[in-house]
Amino acid sequence: MRQVEVAVIGTGWCGGIRAETLSRSALVDKLHICEIRSERLEEVKELTNPASATLDYNDIVNNPDIEVVYISTTPEQTHYPIAKACLAAGKHVLLEKPLAIELSEADELIALSKAQGVKFTIGYSQRFNSKIAYAKKSIAEGKLGNVVNVMVSRHLSRNLGKKIANRVKLSPVAMESTHDLDFVFWLLAPAKPVKVYSQGAYGYMKDLNGSYDCMWSTVTMSDGTLVVVGGGWNLPPSYPNYCGTWIEITGTEGALILDDTSRDNWLNTVKDGTQYPMSTMPGEQVDHAFAGQMGPETLHFLEAVLLDGPVMVDPDHARMVMETYSAADVSAEIGDPVDLPMSNMALAKLADMKGN
Repeated sequence: MRQVEVAVIGTGWCGGIRAETLSRSALVDKLHICEIRSERLEEVKELTNPASATLDYNDIVNNPDIEVVYISTTPEQTHYPIAKACLAAGKHVLLEKPLAIELSEADELIALSKAQGVKFTIGYSQRFNSKIAYAKKSIAEGKLGNVVNVMVSRHLSRNLGKKIANRVKLSPVAMESTHDLDFVFWLLAPAKPVKVYSQGAYGYMKDLNGSYDCMWSTVTMSDGTLVVVGGGWNLPPSYPNYCGTWIEITGTEGALILDDTSRDNWLNTVKDGTQYPMSTMPGEQVDHAFAGQMGPETLHFLEAVLLDGPVMVDPDHARMVMETYSAADVSAEIGDPVDLPMSNMALAKLADMKGN
């Protein structure tokens, strides 16, 4: 198999994971990295020994030898312009969620990727969680019969919630439940969401940026399946970036309960008390092994390019997820269900909310 030149734009937490993963892969001929913080750029250079390191993403865009780009930048408003530039340059792109801030931006990126004939996907790494993969397999094999209900409850520590909420004015449903909406819609395909009703509750986060502490959304699917997704980021400070998730799937012929709360890895020390190692959503490098989802996801996209195979997350699917969490935000604001696709009235309300 041939090798390819790859770049990572934005080498913070997630981008750093992707850069380190790619630096270890025999599929990568040369790795290039871009980061606007010079001190972080030096740190990642030490970890990955890249062929080039730059503070300007245009150096990546304008390098014709780079075929594949991973965009892991923050704040999230940077996703659209950087992805647009990379796609227009004919590069294959994996973009961290969210796909964009505006639905019109998402539509433009998807259309551009198709016009350029390049692979384009969104980083919904939970599909690489072995428990989620098992749920997909079980449903596909008919073990549960017809799925009647899916419930997902995901909560993060406030350490991470504060970090996210302070950099971007997006809600818990847009920043956290988006992962769950993605994989649930994937599990239930070809059914699609047709209605969403959402509520939020204020608490610790309100004084920081006006955000809800948690949001719960009820989604009705086109085949009648009921989906309930809850996401919050106000757990007391705990192991760095802790994430705990509980999933229940019931069907006419069976049920599947998935405990993804990371309580099976419990470290208790005199210095730091109780900790839950390997409990972050993207995962982490543990010596020679990667514990979690983002490492395998990073390599899967590279293999999809080299083998000309399908990407794991189709961008049109990611756009459907984006419209759903946008409708959930509107629903929480007006106190009523919102139909999908969103009406002009709902879209106008969403625009007003963003304007405020």
